[in-house]
Formats: sequence, C-alpha cells, structure tokens
Amino acid sequence: MKRIKWIKRSALQLVGALCLAAAGPALAATEHQHEHGHGAAATTLQLNAGQKWETDAALRLAMGNIRRTMAAALHEIHEDRLSAKGYGRLAHQVESEVGNIVANCKLTAAADAQLHVVVAELLAGAEQMAGKAKGGKRQRGAVQVIGALEKYASHFDDPGFKPIAH
Repeated sequence: MKRIKWIKRSALQLVGALCLAAAGPALAATEHQHEHGHGAAATTLQLNAGQKWETDAALRLAMGNIRRTMAAALHEIHEDRLSAKGYGRLAHQVESEVGNIVANCKLTAAADAQLHVVVAELLAGAEQMAGKAKGGKRQRGAVQVIGALEKYASHFDDPGFKPIAH
C-alpha cells in the first residue's frame, strides 16, 4: 500500500514538473517583461486579445470529467457532510484528469501557458482535498477546484462547458 501511495505521489510530482517544464519559457518571458514593468505577472490568467483561448478534445473531455465529478459531490460539500475518504476520491479524480490533460492536450504555447494557471489551481485544490496541505480544510480545496473550473469556463473556448452553479 505504501508503494502505491509513493507511485501516485511520484506521478503527481511528475505531472507538476512536466507542467512547469512546458510552461518554463513562457513563464520566463512573462517574468522578464514583468521585471521591466511591461507585462503581467505569470500567474495572471488573461484572455487571448479579448477572446477565449482555443481548446482541444482531450482538454474538453478532462475538464468536463472534473466538472461532473465536482458537481456530483457539490451538495455534500456545501452541507459539510463529505467524508475525508470522499474528498480523497475527488482529489484522486482531479489529479487523474490533470494527468490526462498533460499527456494528451495539444495547445499552442501561449494557450498552454494560460492553461497552466488553471492546472496549478486544480492541483493545489486536489492537494488540499487529499489532506496534504497543512492546516488546510478539505472543503477549501473543493472550493479552489470549483474556482479553477470557473476560470477555465471564462478563459477557454469550450462551448459545452458550464461552470458549476453554487
């Protein structure tokens, strides 16, 4: 059992490292611009010249799966009745779908750099839901994941995707 947890943790760390490696040049360029007062911070999600960023089928599928997973648990989350195991299952499903995004999503470099902002929030929320964030309430992790889904809906062109009403 310890080995399985270690493998899962290693896989999540690998996903995070791949996300950072892929975004590295774009983030470095943004940070460089920011240092001179000409650009936005790397963690600021922005539209593409006023338009939503393109998506691909793999991204739309994974984000839809995360949305359905979170929506199905919304009532228990709001009522503060979701168990630690339930939050753990949500966290695992979010992490799994993020892994699918990293493995299968093919976006332009600029769109990908923006997606990394959403992915980082998804992973941070999943970590908190899993009970890995010190002093963090699991429910706040779910709220963070739902917030990341809202940002995805407002910044990425996915016509079938609707943010979770809460």
